[in-house]
Amino acid sequence: MKARQRVRPGFHLMVRLFTIIWAAIRFLARASLGRQGEDVQRSRARALRNIFEDLGTAFVKLGQLLSIRRDLLPDVYVEAFQGLLDRVQPFESALARAEIERSLGLSIATAFSQFEDAPLAAASIAQVHAAVLADGREVIVKVRRPGVVPQVTRDMRLLKWAVRLLARLSSRVRQFDPLALVRELEENLHRELDFRHEARNVVRFTLAFKDSPTVYVPALVDEWYSDSVLIQLRSGGLRVDDPRIRLLGRTYAKHFVDAYVYQFFSLGVFHGDPHPGNLFFMADGRICFHDYGLVGYIDRRTRLGLANFIQALVYLDSEWLLDAYLDLGVLGGEINRRELVLGLDNILADYAALPLKEWSFAEAFFRVARLGKGRNIRLPHNLLVLMRAVFLMENVVATLDPDYVLVEGLRETAGEVARLGLPEPAGVARLRAETGMFASELPRLLAALMRASRADEDGQDERRSDVDERASKRIALAIVLAGVFVSWALLPRTTDLPLLVVLAYGIALWLVLRR
Repeated sequence: MKARQRVRPGFHLMVRLFTIIWAAIRFLARASLGRQGEDVQRSRARALRNIFEDLGTAFVKLGQLLSIRRDLLPDVYVEAFQGLLDRVQPFESALARAEIERSLGLSIATAFSQFEDAPLAAASIAQVHAAVLADGREVIVKVRRPGVVPQVTRDMRLLKWAVRLLARLSSRVRQFDPLALVRELEENLHRELDFRHEARNVVRFTLAFKDSPTVYVPALVDEWYSDSVLIQLRSGGLRVDDPRIRLLGRTYAKHFVDAYVYQFFSLGVFHGDPHPGNLFFMADGRICFHDYGLVGYIDRRTRLGLANFIQALVYLDSEWLLDAYLDLGVLGGEINRRELVLGLDNILADYAALPLKEWSFAEAFFRVARLGKGRNIRLPHNLLVLMRAVFLMENVVATLDPDYVLVEGLRETAGEVARLGLPEPAGVARLRAETGMFASELPRLLAALMRASRADEDGQDERRSDVDERASKRIALAIVLAGVFVSWALLPRTTDLPLLVVLAYGIALWLVLRR
């Protein structure tokens, strides 16, 4: 009997693996029939999406990941996979209640005065219920699907086996390095499955926007969260597709863009999933962001690269655009610069023929990734999340106000970022402080050097050779002059040079030239 119990899990694994492989073989066989045409491609894309839906959570998430890989897939497949976002059936409310009670250590009746069994929304990992706390506060309760963790762990193991097999059978599959894609999916899935990560994101954004007149982030409730349950204050408002929103559409669009500009270029962390279901537009003019399961991060280098990318695109400069891609780390290995510049010229020519309000930064980004059939293209996960957010952001802005020119707002911000830089690291802060101290010593140092120069002219110091003396003074003055330049570069920028720097620069230059 024990032997049978040991065999059955392995048997189920084999059955599941066969199911995955058989589904892949059926699709590949159908795709290789040779029939062409846009309608055929759309039909195949829908069929693949349906296969992923039938295979469960891990494959739904894989489809969602593929929906942002415009560098790998044709647009029809990207559009089909985007339909996976809201096509998941809810699980039974009795299971949700049991998981909440187990997680909180309280009965539903003790924790809430009201609890709605019908979920407000359901996704591949969790679903959301409305409730009222005992103190009268309205909340939403996000609860993880029971059994989803072992299911995802098993499916990820099988998926890695399957892609290894498919990569061996197909060189076309192998060139996209599918195993790296699956490993990336596995890492992100395990992060999403633990709601404590999302709770930390909620706290971070709550603090970042606590004084904002335009953005509202519902706070966690008394730290009532665990790996499987998360409770936040509930908020309401209009969805982006509500016709009534047009009355304040332009205002909301500006607030929305400003919020993302702040996240991209100041916070360095941003809400990565601004689709219509995660946004509410409140009566007081604020925008409420929900669901912080997917958050992106932008380091300092990437922020500057993004600023240069935006400016290069707006100014239709292909050489600058290529350099921006290099700075972002998108291009790797040996590249044919001439070939890429020609491809960029063609892309920019298309944009030059369009009005600014029809431009898409995300589309342009992925069009470059498709140049040369994806050779030497490297798209880190943070950039994929960023471009996905930008793509969704563009759609939201177009819905709020079709006449809003997104390019102008982003260009102005990008120019400011590139000109002034970003918050300085600790090393630069120290250099600024040390340089400030050096600048304060400049008058004394210059006075001493001028006195030494006069003494030399009066013949008071004849022990040194004339050549050595002049060389040493020139070195000293060069150091002072370099210090002046560094001081000016690191002091706060104004429209005019600080008077002390101008004076010191003039004296140092005069002394150098007269020698």
